[in-house]
Amino acid sequence: MYKFNLHNLNFRWDSSAQPESKAAKLSFQQKNPISDIEKLEEKPADTVEQISNSCEIDTNNNLTKSLSEQQLERLLSNLLKYGVLTASAVVFLGGILYLIRHGAEPAGYKFFQGEPSEFRSPAGVVNAVLSGSRRGIIQLGLLILIATPVLRVLISLIAFLLQREFIYVLVTLLVLASLTYSLVGAYY
Repeated sequence: MYKFNLHNLNFRWDSSAQPESKAAKLSFQQKNPISDIEKLEEKPADTVEQISNSCEIDTNNNLTKSLSEQQLERLLSNLLKYGVLTASAVVFLGGILYLIRHGAEPAGYKFFQGEPSEFRSPAGVVNAVLSGSRRGIIQLGLLILIATPVLRVLISLIAFLLQREFIYVLVTLLVLASLTYSLVGAYY
């Protein structure tokens, strides 16, 4: 007979030594009938009250914001929301127009062809849109999507300069420099 103790359980394995018998008996017995849930229920109700009294949620944050801060938050949230919606609508419109004209053409995946030179600069994309290019419309939507967060960073920079929050100005300038480097570095 073997006996194992696993934390609160007694594990017993009884086996007979007879070679013709292949049966084994396993029994699990719980040593301590009090479970963790019962231990939690035994704690006094004062603990819950102490936790709720020591952790106060500051709901006055919105009341202490000035009118200009609230207007800036609304402006930035609306800029992001409507910028993404506008970019999505332009890409969707360009995609529909592109499929109407080129949807039945077979796709040629034999050779890789990069973007034409007219779509490699913002000025080229605008010229392509003005000439009626459907791919130009799609590219314009993507440019609007890229320009939306960049414009948000610029507006934040101006707002932090006006509020004289120079630490935030420095951080925003670093973000703007990073965005500018990544966009200009990809172009050249």
